[in-house]
Amino acid sequence: MSKIIGMKEKLIFVWKIPSFPVLFLCNFIFGLSTSFFAPFSSLFGIDEVGMSNIGFGIFMTIMALGGVVISTIIAKKSDSDISRKKILIYASLMGMIGYGCFAYVRDYYLLAIVAFLLLGSAAATVPQLWAYAREALQNADVPNEETPFIMNVFRMFFALSWTVGPALAAWFVVIIGFKGLFLFVAAGYAIGLFVILFFLKDVPKATYENKQNRVGITEYVKKPHIFGNLAAALLLAAATSIHTLNAPQFVTKVLGGTEFDVGLIFSVPPIFEVPMMIAVGVLATKLDNGLLIRIGFAIALVYFALFFFVTEPWQIYPLQILSAAQVSITSGIAISYFQNFIPHAQGTATTLYMNSTQIGNTVGFLLFGFLAEAMNYGNVIIIYILFAAVALFCLILFGRQKGVKLEAVEVRGEKV
Repeated sequence: MSKIIGMKEKLIFVWKIPSFPVLFLCNFIFGLSTSFFAPFSSLFGIDEVGMSNIGFGIFMTIMALGGVVISTIIAKKSDSDISRKKILIYASLMGMIGYGCFAYVRDYYLLAIVAFLLLGSAAATVPQLWAYAREALQNADVPNEETPFIMNVFRMFFALSWTVGPALAAWFVVIIGFKGLFLFVAAGYAIGLFVILFFLKDVPKATYENKQNRVGITEYVKKPHIFGNLAAALLLAAATSIHTLNAPQFVTKVLGGTEFDVGLIFSVPPIFEVPMMIAVGVLATKLDNGLLIRIGFAIALVYFALFFFVTEPWQIYPLQILSAAQVSITSGIAISYFQNFIPHAQGTATTLYMNSTQIGNTVGFLLFGFLAEAMNYGNVIIIYILFAAVALFCLILFGRQKGVKLEAVEVRGEKV
């Protein structure tokens, strides 16, 4: 009972942090908008627009590159003199216009331009929102050891949107088609824009006593421990992307399952992710975050390996609990864990991590087509098992900063 009361007090404490109720709402809104498009992107590109498989792969690559390039530029600006609120206004406005264009445009080249410029700008919304949340914690003088738990609760709202988003989007596609779907996505960004404009207060940027001269992003990436973590994140994202595309084909064409089996398989993890994220957040306040991240990567490897041995669709259902566990760890505390490597550049740190996963997702998407063409769906699993194994190896071998212990960072002369 005391543990339940303690958890209730923690959640009330999080809710009372200045700006966080608004940030929770924005996180849910943008997560819901993302969950509307991502699961149905291939149906839109191939079936609605008429792209070939290769053309669709190139299109998704263009969109991903736009997100990486533009959000990286925005991240550098956000860590200097431009307020994050202004950047969030710009990014959400671009998302509203971009998805509005997707509702009507069906020309491949125009869509590619919109995807690179407008949706590439909109891709900065989530990392900037996370960076804003981290700075809000610092300005509220929240103890540093509580940050992983709070950021995991923050991540939970994004995951919560995915428990209802894909199913709701499927209903929209059936009833009102892709035009209606994208208008709803654009409306989501419009609501987010309204909330940011009128309810989100600008927070002063944290100043650091030990702040060094600003360095370029390449200088950060050159550091072995940062590069090791980026490489691990990219590889696991690629493995997860391949798995997400391969699993439905494997279930229906190799195991003899149905579309209902596929839907049930993908509905299980989000149910467990929400409570697991809270639990992981509590653990993150007591244990080394680096250890938890390595455990998460190890769980992902075990999950993929066990997936290879299933012979019936029902055997996958309990395995999805492992999937929820690894997502709760690797997605839940990964950003706050990575932000600790570059504490004086929250936007850059967040964007570096999210760009790595975005590139990994794109690599996985492109690889899946070639792999599925060259081998059966069962053997494709072996490839992403290897990806996950190499990711864990990178994390163990290169993922820690040699001879340096992460400590609380001095902000405005006080520890946070």
